[in-house]
Amino acid sequence: MRSNTGTLLAGLLLAGAASCSSPSAFSRSHKLSTRAVNTNPSEVIVQMFEWPWDSVAAECESFLGKSGYSVVQVSPPQEHIQGKAWYTAYQPVSYKIISNRGDRTQFSNMIKRCHAAGIKVIVDAVINHMTAYRQGTGVGGTAFTHTNYPGLYSANDFHSCGLNGNNDINNYEDRYEAQFCELGDLIDLKTESDYVRGKIAGYLNDLISLGADGFRIDAAKHIPAADLKNIISRLSREVYITQEVIPGQVIKTSEYTGHGNVQEFGFAWTMRDCFRDGTLSKLKDLESWAFLPSNKANTFIANHDTERDTSSTPLVWKSPNNAYELAHVFILGHQYGQPTVLSSYEFKNHNEASPNNGIPACSANGGSNGWLCQHRSKAIAGMAAFRKHVGTAATSNWQSPQNDRVAWGRGSVGFVAINHSGSAWSGSFKTSLPAGNYCNVISTGSTTGSCSGAAVITVASGGTFTATVAARSALAIHTGAKAGGSAVTPPPPTTGGGSGSGSVSVNFRSTATTVYGQNIFVVGSLSQLGSWDPAKALPLSSASYPAWTATVSIPASTAFEYKYIRKEANGSVVWSSDPNFRVTTAASGSQTVNDSWR
Repeated sequence: MRSNTGTLLAGLLLAGAASCSSPSAFSRSHKLSTRAVNTNPSEVIVQMFEWPWDSVAAECESFLGKSGYSVVQVSPPQEHIQGKAWYTAYQPVSYKIISNRGDRTQFSNMIKRCHAAGIKVIVDAVINHMTAYRQGTGVGGTAFTHTNYPGLYSANDFHSCGLNGNNDINNYEDRYEAQFCELGDLIDLKTESDYVRGKIAGYLNDLISLGADGFRIDAAKHIPAADLKNIISRLSREVYITQEVIPGQVIKTSEYTGHGNVQEFGFAWTMRDCFRDGTLSKLKDLESWAFLPSNKANTFIANHDTERDTSSTPLVWKSPNNAYELAHVFILGHQYGQPTVLSSYEFKNHNEASPNNGIPACSANGGSNGWLCQHRSKAIAGMAAFRKHVGTAATSNWQSPQNDRVAWGRGSVGFVAINHSGSAWSGSFKTSLPAGNYCNVISTGSTTGSCSGAAVITVASGGTFTATVAARSALAIHTGAKAGGSAVTPPPPTTGGGSGSGSVSVNFRSTATTVYGQNIFVVGSLSQLGSWDPAKALPLSSASYPAWTATVSIPASTAFEYKYIRKEANGSVVWSSDPNFRVTTAASGSQTVNDSWR
């Protein structure tokens, strides 16, 4: 929800829980439409707020593609009202691709460059409304009035709710008012109209033609769910959808899960409260709380609205006791939801434009010249890489000796400890990790290179390690970041013998281009590869996308056949083309097979 006044969020973002506790329950319907797909929950999104297209492309190439991030969310690209304040982007004048951040060519090149770096691009789409101004000219030269946008919309394409003397929303708990009146004078599109639906879908399809991988639907709560579902059904291909729906008593987030993910504000409020009052131990059973189902939740700690919210005390970069960074360690380390990390800038007033003449400036581990570059924080970037590596591994080995200290594992591939107390936490931690020396990615960042000194965590053969977690700090290790620069291979499953003795580690590597919701698996003639049963196929990691990888222990000197399969978001299976791949394992050691999807 956007305006030029900064008042619209008052009373809405405050609606979160007053303490670290479960929100109220609601219906959990989550049937998918055919044009929206889930993303891989191990993929971390970075909201590049107010970043110009050339700067986004450069960051994809110089940092994001080499780190643990997978997706960037960019600001609205359509023509908007004139001015430098951030809110101008949220007042569309036309659907031409020209804005303060760049033109159509720059936008298209940004997507191509990010894709080449292995980063997907989703777009903040403003489709609930047009401008709040009586008349003006957009940044691309398009003249408009409040009810007339030449070649696009005229007066009959907008709602006129007839309430409150000015058609504005006063009562957000009245469904008609919230969805048919104006959001701070922003003239409300008649999204039940077939013509309007077609124009919106045409705009989104234009972005898809330029390579967009998905959309964050701004102010989705103010569009009836049926209207939004119809618009999404008109998209030219399946893309990732996440929707801004601040929950209320009348309009429920569950109404929108049938056609995409939903930004889980309730989870953000809970993180705010738990990290503000230090009751982290309550988070052990958070998946049983009444949040959205994990596969429908887009989680976050802060976005560009919440960090400007003056009606409560949101978590922001400067929150005391390192709460902001530690909260990110939690959401990136826990298996719940699909996380978004905000990358923004410092400001003194609500409407302030981006600094440094709008050109982002980052240091190695943060920002400069007024830009925060939160995504470059060693702890946050390190946890993005952690999440990408651990994939869907389940939460395990939960430990919480006191309210403000928690630790947990992610199967046999990762482990996290957070100390939100004012004193150091020294102790022994139980994990399911294989023995080895690991790098604490909180202090080393996203790279998997060497580490030394206190950054080295040694896990004994029984899975335990002893360490000290400093006050207001954290620790995180995973099998992709071993001290010395190479990965630690998790313990293989028990296997039968081949014609040779012992077993060989076979590294499967398949290059395959996918869209959101698709994942690659390997299946083959051996029991270790599922015996050709797709239900038992082994998942490959997308950490090196477009290369998908997995390491499997297979009996030495054994001939076998295999194929790759792609599992769609709806559960269907697509097999790679014939013939089967054929390999004989070595007598000892390890070997790598490099394939491409065919």
